Parts: sequence; C-alpha cells; structure tokens
Amino acid sequence: MSLTSPAEITSLYRYPVKGLSPEPQRQVALSVGEALPADRRYAIENGPSGFDPAAPVWRPKSHYLMLMRNERLAGYRTLFDDASNILTIRKDGEVVAQGNLESAAGRATIEQFFAAHFHAELKGPPKLLSGGGHSFADDVCKLVSIINLASIAAIETMVGAAVHPLRFRANLYVTGWPAWREFDLLDASLAIGEARLKVVKAITRCAAINVDPDTAVRDLEIPAALTRHLGRNACGIYAEVTAAGTIGIGDAITIAQPG
Repeated sequence: MSLTSPAEITSLYRYPVKGLSPEPQRQVALSVGEALPADRRYAIENGPSGFDPAAPVWRPKSHYLMLMRNERLAGYRTLFDDASNILTIRKDGEVVAQGNLESAAGRATIEQFFAAHFHAELKGPPKLLSGGGHSFADDVCKLVSIINLASIAAIETMVGAAVHPLRFRANLYVTGWPAWREFDLLDASLAIGEARLKVVKAITRCAAINVDPDTAVRDLEIPAALTRHLGRNACGIYAEVTAAGTIGIGDAITIAQPG
C-alpha cells in the first residue's frame, strides 16, 4: 500500500557547525539512530551553557550562535574537512579564519574570530563546542530532516516571493510529492535503497527561515504565513534512521510501511 507516489532526492546537505553554512553531499551513509555524518557536530557557545564535552547533554539552541537571532552568520561560507578537521570560514570569497576544530589552538582561532566579529551579539566569550558523537541539533533526538520542494513552492504563493529552499536547512530535499503530502506520512517508514527512516514528527519552524541564505537579510515572515494559511507553523518532517544504508541524489523514496 502506498500513501503517495514515489519521491526522489534532489539534494543532500549537512551542517557541520550549527548555524553556519550548509555543505552539499552527493551520497551519505546512514546509521541506525544517528543523524547524517558530521551533521551539527559542532556549535559555537554564546555564553556559558553548562555543556560538558565529556558527558554531552542536549541544550536548547538559545545557548549557541544561530540564525534565529544571529542572521549575519549567513553572510559567511564555511567548509569542514573531515580528514583534517579543519574549518575554513570565508567572507566574499576571502578566507577570514581557519582552524582545526579538534585541536585547542584551532578552536581558539575560530573563537577569536567570532569574539571579534560578533561581540555585540555575544552573552559571554564564544566557545567552540564538540561532544564527540553528540549532535547540536534543534531536537533532542538524532534525526534526519526532509523538505518537500512542492511545499516550498506553495509557500512562495503564500508570501508572494521566491523562497530559497536552504532557508529551511534540511538534510534531504525531495520532489514527487504534492504540497504538504509529507504531513500524511507521520509514523510511516520511508525506504531509500536499503535504508529505512521512520517519520516521527512535523518540523515546527522558527524565525531562522525568515533569513535569506544568500543575502543574510531577514526579509520574509514565513512562520506567520504558515500559521495563517495552514493553521500551524510547520514545514518539513523529521525521520529516525531505523535501518542503515547509503543514500544519494537521485534515489527514489517509497513508503515501506504506512502508519
């Protein structure tokens, strides 16, 4: 039994440092109960949060630099290299900071950059946080976020303007489902090759999606538009990986087990 026609993955992204720029991926290996590899692996603490790297516990995003409040983050382009653990930050194409996030000296370099350039927005000294396999995601669980591009098109009609899909900072962007059909998939199991993902909840949106990822300007009021038109402030779904597998751009998504 199928709730929808098959969908297809059109793009894949990870976000190694919470609040910083997305990194496109061609293919990723999913593990049971985990987020995408290196997704939200790091965060920049905005004032003391009590986070202990030796015993990492989830904290609300208000403890970190984030787009909901710090839209200027979108003006920087970042790249994380898995082999060297080096984060490179660019502004207008020029390298403005670079450091190994797994070394004290490298973290200090990145912290000094944010202390100098975001001092007016900081509640205390910025600190580059890492908790090993911890994920600094918005949700307490390690999940994969999915956006239906047809729903983004529907939002464009609501707000009367073009809406960049990367405003939503999802891991998977898909086509093939009608607008908002993803909300019918709660508790369903999605099959992508050998991987299985159980849809666990709709994503409640915050003011971060009002920020244009190209201009770093807060120029739309999308959560308010969603509430007016849909009766709830939600777009996209979270899914938990229940069977491991490698997924990539162009892969089909089918309903393995409707809820």
